[in-house]
Amino acid sequence: MKKLINQVEDFVRESLEGMAAAHPELVRVHLDPNYVVRADAPVVGKVALVSGGGSGHEPMHAGFVGRGMLDAACPGEVFTSPTPDQLLEAARAVHGGAGVLNIVKNYSGDVMNFEMAAELAAAEGISVANILIDDDVAVRDSLYTQGRRGVGTTVLAEKICGAAAERGYDLDRLAALCRKTNAAGRSMGMALTSCTVPARGSPTFDLGADEMEIGIGIHGEPGRQRLPLPAADAVSEMLATAILQDPAYSRVAREWDRSASAWQDIELVDEPLKAGDTVLAFVNSMGGTPLAELYVVYRKLAEVCRKHRVEIVRSWVGPYITSLEMQGVSITLLRLDDELTGLWDDPVLTPALRWGA
Repeated sequence: MKKLINQVEDFVRESLEGMAAAHPELVRVHLDPNYVVRADAPVVGKVALVSGGGSGHEPMHAGFVGRGMLDAACPGEVFTSPTPDQLLEAARAVHGGAGVLNIVKNYSGDVMNFEMAAELAAAEGISVANILIDDDVAVRDSLYTQGRRGVGTTVLAEKICGAAAERGYDLDRLAALCRKTNAAGRSMGMALTSCTVPARGSPTFDLGADEMEIGIGIHGEPGRQRLPLPAADAVSEMLATAILQDPAYSRVAREWDRSASAWQDIELVDEPLKAGDTVLAFVNSMGGTPLAELYVVYRKLAEVCRKHRVEIVRSWVGPYITSLEMQGVSITLLRLDDELTGLWDDPVLTPALRWGA
């Protein structure tokens, strides 16, 4: 294992200390428990957005803390969910009186711990809503989930809902917007190599020199199938076509009912993409894939979308949801309307994302 670390057990803490030193004008970092908040938190009268998950996916989530995006992020250990006490402390730190929206990726540990934190926050009188992101079309169930995994749409929801919170959306309207964003997004990824978790010291899985894993998860979970590695265009078309041809997806979401102080099940249906839709196209590096290769993927993605008469009106390309040093790529397509487009275009100022600010 070759990594720029000191002691394995200090890796996450020292990374957070480095973020605090690099961006004091944007964020504050709290240790023990670990969480990152925007420098001006709490913002009185604004709904606070909180997200989190295992470290190793940087810049998600801590890199997206700041004006126009998240109010707080809770990093767990590498590929390990944050604990309920982290999440509760972060909610307390950013609660400005208008409630807290938790954006939760659909992984069992994240779901369980965010649910526990929501109950604890509600018991303290903090209005809270948990909205699940489950946009990965690769597999219905995986090693870490019941239902689809939460991947690329997560950061799109953080940006869109962060902008809406800055505009003054209340908690109910913001929760509905987050549901709408999740329902509009579909993602799929692939891997050329594994990554090495520092605590393990060896690759998570093995891929031959001429193999790829299609539908891989961001923690290295298995995908749909392992195949011989073709040229880039074939890989891009495989991912894009899977997204564009994904059918309607029915699911049951478990959300906190603030009036009843209890969990309720909500039946939801995500409608498929279709000819005539306008979309945001997001091509993401899993950590080890250079930008030049991402543009090769985007080139073919744009061609496939034109073939299906789906119009790309916004694009985003880069390493925004990584899996340490894994070589690979993911594609996310998000159906846009005037509301989502306007919120995406709104100013944002965070360590990892900034425009118009």
